[in-house]
Amino acid sequence: MITLYLQLFWTFFVIGAFTIGGGYAMLSLIQHRVVVEHAWLSDEMFTDIVAISHMTPGPLGINSAPYIGYSVLSQAGAGEFLCVLGSFTATLAVVLPSFLIMMLIVKMYTRLRQNNVFSGVMGGLRPAVVGLIGAAALILMTKENFPDIASWIIFAVAFIAAYWAKANAILVI
Repeated sequence: MITLYLQLFWTFFVIGAFTIGGGYAMLSLIQHRVVVEHAWLSDEMFTDIVAISHMTPGPLGINSAPYIGYSVLSQAGAGEFLCVLGSFTATLAVVLPSFLIMMLIVKMYTRLRQNNVFSGVMGGLRPAVVGLIGAAALILMTKENFPDIASWIIFAVAFIAAYWAKANAILVI
């Protein structure tokens, strides 16, 4: 049983560490590792787990990990507590790489923020980020998203309230 927990942990740790692009990017790797490589679940069970993961709020990869961890141990004949521990193991493993990477970035940032080169690079990134956000906003300003004049008025009022009146973002939403 311990081997199954270790395999579950390592499988989801690798998925969390090497998947860039969110839950949908994780989906094929999760399916390959869980259904094809380890044969823990059938294609039908995996499809059901993905459907359930879509119905719960949050990223698909993180939502599917507890279901898969529980199902894998349930299929192995484990008791209720051990199945819940399998859920926890898979969820911790898929989240841990991102957590460790963020902790490393924060540690490096606190050390390097006084460095002139680092400050210059970060200062150069700010306009790029603003440009990317602006490009995304322009892409979303289509006739499908703003079908009538009322949509444009709501957009203008929200923009004015957020930008010039400095209104709370929650209230603007």
